[in-house]
This record gives sequence, structure tokens and C-alpha cells, in this order.
Amino acid sequence: MSETIEITGSQNNNNSKWNPFHGEEIDALIRHKGFVDSSGNINEVGENIIDSTYRILEMCGDPNDTSIAETGLVLGYVQSGKTLSFTSLTAMARDNNFQIVIIIAGTSTPLSEQSYQRMLKDLRIDDRFDRKWNLIKNPESDAHLDSISNSLDKWRDESLPREKCSTVLITVMKQSHRLQNLINIMRNLNLNGVPTLIIDDESDQASLNTRARANARAGENVNEGEASTIYRRINSLREVFPHHTLLQYTATPQANLFINIVDRLSPNFIKLLTPGNGYTGGNTFFIENPSLICRIPNTEIPTNQNPVHSIPDSLLYALKIFFLGVVVGEYKNDQFNRSMLVHPSRLTADHNDYFGWINGATASWTRLLESSDVDEKEELFEEFRIAHNDLSNTVDDLPSFEFIIENNKLLHAIKYTRTVLVNASRGRTPVIPWRESYSWILVGGQAMDRGFTVEGLTVTYMPRSLATGQIDTTLQRARFFGYKGSYIGFCRVWLDANNIDAYTAIIEHEEDVRRRLEEYDTNNKHLDEWERQVVKDRMLRLTRPNIIYDDLDRDYFGSEWFLIRAPHDTDSLIPVNQNTINEFYSTYSHNFNIDNGHFERTDLQKHLVAEISIEDILQYLLNRLRFTKETDSQTFSSLRGLLNSYLNENPNETCLVYAISANKIDDTIFQTIRKRRINANDEIQQLFQGEQPTKNGTFRKGEIYPGDRNIRDNEKLTIQIHRLKLADINGDDILDENDNPIYDDVPSIAIWIPEAIGKDIVRQPENTL
Repeated sequence: MSETIEITGSQNNNNSKWNPFHGEEIDALIRHKGFVDSSGNINEVGENIIDSTYRILEMCGDPNDTSIAETGLVLGYVQSGKTLSFTSLTAMARDNNFQIVIIIAGTSTPLSEQSYQRMLKDLRIDDRFDRKWNLIKNPESDAHLDSISNSLDKWRDESLPREKCSTVLITVMKQSHRLQNLINIMRNLNLNGVPTLIIDDESDQASLNTRARANARAGENVNEGEASTIYRRINSLREVFPHHTLLQYTATPQANLFINIVDRLSPNFIKLLTPGNGYTGGNTFFIENPSLICRIPNTEIPTNQNPVHSIPDSLLYALKIFFLGVVVGEYKNDQFNRSMLVHPSRLTADHNDYFGWINGATASWTRLLESSDVDEKEELFEEFRIAHNDLSNTVDDLPSFEFIIENNKLLHAIKYTRTVLVNASRGRTPVIPWRESYSWILVGGQAMDRGFTVEGLTVTYMPRSLATGQIDTTLQRARFFGYKGSYIGFCRVWLDANNIDAYTAIIEHEEDVRRRLEEYDTNNKHLDEWERQVVKDRMLRLTRPNIIYDDLDRDYFGSEWFLIRAPHDTDSLIPVNQNTINEFYSTYSHNFNIDNGHFERTDLQKHLVAEISIEDILQYLLNRLRFTKETDSQTFSSLRGLLNSYLNENPNETCLVYAISANKIDDTIFQTIRKRRINANDEIQQLFQGEQPTKNGTFRKGEIYPGDRNIRDNEKLTIQIHRLKLADINGDDILDENDNPIYDDVPSIAIWIPEAIGKDIVRQPENTL
């Protein structure tokens, strides 16, 4: 299926840098990729690609400016078609007279070569007679220098028509000496007035400073040479170009987003890519179709404590599912390939074990199906029949089992499937010759992670442990994502329980990140304004810690109270918060009623309660209150973000609001001010009033009053509004220079977050921004 890519949000020019031209180069690319209707006109999908490309390019440096330096982040999904996006961007850049486009792609030779071949093919460079492109791979020689210089000379010749000029298109491997060679060549050129795009594919890999944490610890003693090598090379390359935009493409942006915003590779703007029809990502597998996810028993997961010495039963079953899909695929003839990926670990010894087991099983099945042993053959068929019944639950038009085994179709599927080891144990990762066979089984490890495309992947078997649970690394292993909508029912993914839980949590995290970034994409807002906090399950790590400048803060909200510790931190904000609460009471006083309790409660133990929509609570109360102490403000901000996310999915949800120690006369709320001490840290020592003690043994503890902490609904968001008079640690009033009490009416809140709403939030401390 053709890959398609769109940009979320509607087109607008809000904060855009300039207006790009839609020319013949982008049109020709779209037509070449097949996005046309029966009349030969560009179809709706093609128009969406052009529109999305326009919206990225309009945020890059205007080619008519003399100098500029921009950094943008383009965020897609794993296996969703990011390459098509930057290929389209390259074509439109040519239409707008960008003179150089550099694509930094692939940390290995096969991946780098893959990018080069993709550009060669998609831009039809070898199949056209014009000279609009000067494609160079890994420039390093004087000949390359002369070629680039000649192309740039043509752009400087104002008498030469622009269509006669060649845009220099460079693909360079993300490797130290390859990048240095390119830098050396570019330093020998006059690049003034040369608009340039630098596209960093898989920009979270290797490009960022892997010594950021160590450099931060060194403080003023650090120097440029102590940054990681690829990071230094990319920054040196940028310094060569007075006019350039660096575009960071990735599906796992955790590292890019959480580096220090003063870092030279911290992005200024964001664009969100949305895959086209037929894309199946994490939501498809783990949320919408959990029956496609199969759990590998713990006893079949190889560890030091649990060595596995023979082929696991779950792998045998996975092979049966795969081979049945191969038979159907060859019969339907609607896919170029069918493949299975086996990813046991990063160790080549493990690869060899699984490779040997698979070859042994397929050889055994082949011998049996070619034999005349009817009884054993029928026993094997019964095992395959069970797998066939499994597939029938997810494939509507699955041919009968009898059809699958007749005329040796199953035998041929098993016998002629190629099994290949995909690792660098022999010095170089092999390139798969997909045309040589219809069906493949690939066994390997990290070589099949990031950037590696498995054609026609249907079955994945990954008994690899979760290890550190790093979000970006774990997500990049999901080669089973992709354009599989037409055959999703044949897909199966085998994982251990920890990985299944991890991917489910990662999908929630991924969608939370995109949701928080949507307005920055749609409105072209500067990313410096983005509050760097996201939902992250505590079982996961955001990214590798060595690139993060400082430790990240974590807040967990769920089945606990959030309290404002220092509501008096800024004197000038106390009357602001008083007005906010008074206006809130005035607006919603008719909603408040007496909270029924024991008849012997004191006035301080009697409250008013109202049920109000979370949307209104956010708009008219929580978003207007201001608390400035760092431990309060950052966590309170995280909490508001959490509630906004919850509200997006539960727009009609309500919460309980208690006016603590309050009563109502007519429609006016009167609230008693409670006295509370502050401790040596200038924080409230104890906000909540405790339980009513047992009275003469007649009542159980808490029966008269359960204590403020229990004034809540365990299953519902609950907010308590308190009015406080603050005293020092000895209980004495805190006075100003005229001996007047300073803190005689300080508003504060406490918020109960039920488990259903609770999330783990990770955020970047404000002092690193």
C-alpha cells in the first residue's frame, strides 16, 4: 500500500515565516508516487501531501533572506512514511530555489544507502533529461567540491534561467568522518546567500549531545570539545551555512523535546505528521485489536535464570500462523512480500539459537509433508488447523483449511520461505533482496530496530526483555507498525507481559505528547513557550539520561491529595486569589448545599458542597488561581494539564467542590477562616483538620467527623477550598512593620485525584529552561 502523510490542523498563516511556491517539482513527485485519480489529476491524498509539505516549508527560512538559522521538529509515527514527507519537502524546496538540500540519514551503510536510493528513485534523477538535481552521496573529494561549486556558480549567474540551475542534493551518513568530510568541503565554498535545508532523519539518534548530563555537572569548566562527536559535527556543519534550516525528523521525540531549550539543537517549531489511510500503529494493535497481541509465557523468555534450550511452543505456533498467511497471500497475489520478524535480543548468540530452531522446525515440517506418513501428517495438520481457527477470528474471508493444504500449498509455503540472520556478526548487516522470494523470516536484533523496513511484515516474535523501559528505544523496536490495514487480520505480535504493558503505556504517552503539541503546530507557536511535561507511566524511562541536562521532575496523581503548601508565597497574589474564589462563589452559589454530617459537628466541621463540571472548574477556578512557590506552581501546572487531557476524553465529567467550614445565607456563601501554622520551610504545617475524637466511648473515632482528609468521593475528582489565617511556628500572628497581621485571609485548595484520573507526569524543571 502506498504511504501517505498529512499534517494535523487546518492551514493558516499564523506566525508563518513566508509563503512557499507550489511548483512543478512537487507536482511531478506526487504524480510519480501514484497519487492521481482516473483522469490523471492529483487526488485528495496528493493534495494533502502538498498542503502538509507547504506547511513545513513555510516555517523554514525564506530563501530570499540573506541569513537565517531555524530549527524545526517534524514528528511522525513509527513506520508511517516520514521519508515521503522529507522527499516531498526536498521537491518543494527545489521549486522555491533552495540551492542545497542535505539529508543526514542512517548510522549504518545499509540505511544510508537506502536513503540515497530513495531520493534517486522518487525524484527520478536517472530518468530525466534536465539538470535540476545534482545528487551526491557522502561528499569527500576534490571532484565533489568542484561539482558543488559549479552548481552554485550557476545560481549566482542572474542571466541563467533558474530551471537551468541544479539544486545540490547531498545524502550523508550520520557518521563522524563522513560528516567531517562534508564540513571540510563546504568550508571551501562561498555560501553567502545560499538557502539551504538540512534534514536530520532519525534526529533523536546520535545527533544530540550524549554528554549533556556530564557537561552540566562540569558547569563553567566544560568546553565545546567535550560534547559528543556527532553533535559537534552537526553544529559545525550548521555554522558553515549563513542561511539554513535544520529539520529534525523522528517518531520518538522524547530526547529532542526534553533537552535544554538553550541547546543549539533544541527545536523552535513543531509539525505533526499524520499517516494516511491504512496505517496501523500502536493504537490499532494494543487498543483497538488486542487479540492481535499474544503473550509469550515467562517460561519461554530466555534469561540467565531461565535458559531456553529448545524451540518454544509459542514460536512454533507463531510460525504456523505465519505460514498460513503466506499461503493465503500467494493465493490472493495482493502483496509483494509476506515476512516474519524474530527479535530475541541484541546478542548474536541468541540470534543463532533462534535461527537454528526455526530452520530445524521448518525442515522437519517439510520432510513430514513430503513423506507418505499419513498419521503423522494428519497430526501436524491438526496443529495447523488450530492456528487456522485463530486466524478465522480476525480474517473475514479466510479460505477453508482444506483449501490451504490442498495441492501442497502449505508445503510450498514452508519449503520456499527464506530464513535470514540480520545482524552485523560478519562485519556488515545484510541487505534483504526482497524480489528473490515472496516470504521471509528475519532473525536479528538491533539491526532491525530504527529505520529498518520489513516488507510485508505480518508476524512478529519478540521475546526480548523490556530492560530499562526507555520509551524511544522500545517504540523504535515496533517494526510491526506500518501500512497493514488491508491485511491486519493476518498480523500477530508475540511479546512478554512486561512489554505488552509497556507498549500500552507508551501509546498513551505518545498520544498525550501529540495532543499537548497540537496548538504549537496549528498556530506555528514557538516551542520555547511549550510547558515541557507529559504523561509517562512510572514503569518507563523517558529517554537515555545522558542527553538530559538535568534530572526531570515527576509527579504522580492518583488516589491521593494534592495540597498547596505555600499559598502565601507572593503577597500581591493573595487578593487576586481572594477575588477569584469570591467570584467563583458568586457565580455558583446556587449549586452549593449543606454537606450533611453528624449533628454534633462543630461549625468548623460543617461544609458546603456542589457538583460542578470539570470544564467550569478549570475555566473559572483552577486556571485563575496563582501559586508561586516552585514546589506548588510546577506540580499545580502538571495537575491542570492532566485534568485538561482527561477532559478531552470525558467532556461531561463533573467533580465535587467543598467550601470548607462554610454556610450559606440566601445565595451568599460565608466561609470561616481557620488558623494554621507555617513551619521552618515557610509551608503550611498541617492543612487538614483531623478526625473527631471518640466521645465518652459512645461513638467510634471519626463518627462525629471523619477528618478533612476523608471529605471526598474516592471515585470522583474532589476539590476543597480553604480560607486560612497563618501563624508562625509558635502559633503567633505574623505581623507587618505596623504590627498588623499579614496573613489573616489566605485562600488555598486541596484536590483529590481518583485512581481513574491519575497519571504519572514527567516534567522539565523550570530552572533548566
